Amino acid sequence: MKITGRVVYRDIETGVWVLEGDDGRTYQLAGGDRKIKKDGQRVEVEGDVARDMMTAAMVGPVFNVASYRFI
Repeated sequence: MKITGRVVYRDIETGVWVLEGDDGRTYQLAGGDRKIKKDGQRVEVEGDVARDMMTAAMVGPVFNVASYRFI
């Protein structure tokens, strides 16, 4: 699955990195590396949504990043 959007840091609990997708949904980012964690950066990510996970931040489904590129 590919999603494009903007990486955003949210100061919730201990802090969480999310992807505000162009599809209007918000995903909590998991995986990738630290280079993807740039607030405001536009990216295209490829991976899958973990539908069976819950997190303390509760910002949206967890998206497991397999690869990404900055756009």
